[in-house]
Amino acid sequence: MNIKSSLEKLFSLHQFGIKLGLDSTLQLLERIGNPHRDLKTFHIAGSNGKGSTASFMASLLMEAGYRVGLYTSPHFVKFNERIRINGVMTEDEYVAKFVTDLEDYIEKYKPTFFEITTALAFKYFYEQKVDYAVIETGLGGRLDATNVINPVASVITSISLEHTEHLGDTLEKIAFEKAGIIKLNSRVFVGKMVDEPEKIIHNRAKVLNCDYNLISDFTTIEGDRLIVAMQKKSFSIYSTPLIGTHQLYNAALALKTINKSLNIEDGLIISRGIRNVIENTGIQGRYEIICKKPKIIFDSAHNPEGVRTFIEEFSRESNNYPERYLLFGAMKDKSIVEMLKILSPYFNRIFVTKIGIDRSATAVEIESAAKSAGIKINIVQNGSKLVQDFFNERRDNCLVVLGSMYLLGEIKSKMLEKSA
Repeated sequence: MNIKSSLEKLFSLHQFGIKLGLDSTLQLLERIGNPHRDLKTFHIAGSNGKGSTASFMASLLMEAGYRVGLYTSPHFVKFNERIRINGVMTEDEYVAKFVTDLEDYIEKYKPTFFEITTALAFKYFYEQKVDYAVIETGLGGRLDATNVINPVASVITSISLEHTEHLGDTLEKIAFEKAGIIKLNSRVFVGKMVDEPEKIIHNRAKVLNCDYNLISDFTTIEGDRLIVAMQKKSFSIYSTPLIGTHQLYNAALALKTINKSLNIEDGLIISRGIRNVIENTGIQGRYEIICKKPKIIFDSAHNPEGVRTFIEEFSRESNNYPERYLLFGAMKDKSIVEMLKILSPYFNRIFVTKIGIDRSATAVEIESAAKSAGIKINIVQNGSKLVQDFFNERRDNCLVVLGSMYLLGEIKSKMLEKSA
């Protein structure tokens, strides 16, 4: 199969939905030679911040001279974005050959899209002889397809209510699932979160005899800098290329993990690792400024906690614009009403659109949810046209495209098509 046919085959596996559990993944990995067993990995879970933290970790490792694999999801424009080595996406030819070689296996055993993609990442990193692979979970942790590795360290960034039909309907239940990535006698690094889920994670780490590191124990705020206590000295983070105070903490969590796991202390390496995170990893959609005039911001906040974090930053500049518009799209299983309640006071007009995947909420469903909360919205059939029209007007207003990464990816794809 060529790359087009291979990706069509791969994306068709979405029909098998989400399959929590490790048996299918382990069987698939056995079929391809268990490449994960020979990888040195860092494993990252969390409701928000795991993609940013993974990218900071990969960037720090790269600047320290390591060959680094990075596995994240979902992609924005191209499938290959999910699997990178030192920032370079996996080749089309490799993806096509991998899927082609497994064609009979796929027909017989019907693995999910994420199981195949995870196996692809592990084999690619193994064959390309990476020094370390930074692996982001897909959903939860305990039963996630990535949870077959024995990592150098496990990182849990945050806990919030999401995917409740799969992970549980309380923060404590979700924390239990995320804590499932913790392994015996390992290192664990934990980001900012409220007490109850943190206790669940801490107890799990204690039972497994782990070295437990909570972000509040190794960071302090002093003026406009976040000070990170390392093994031998401290490092001050004033800013990162990823906008927002929360990104200081994501960078700090990544730094402490790499510092304590590999004893990296060189200030120049650390500075470059944080400063070059976008260039080194290709990370997108985190308060990403697409255009300065008119101001267009893309942000992948997809749950209430993420939306609050976005508003914390956006509120600092929102009054600079005569008119503020929001284009919003989300998956069916998200807390749509709660997110819109947080967002609506900051925007003059809210537009919603359907995302082109089965799991997304329709514009009508979002409109109905908004109406129940007394929020007026406008349905648009073509989100990318709305963005293009806004850009062409060149006024001093602001447009925020926010929600699912799939929404941001669809619009980016159309923008790239027009510019080609």
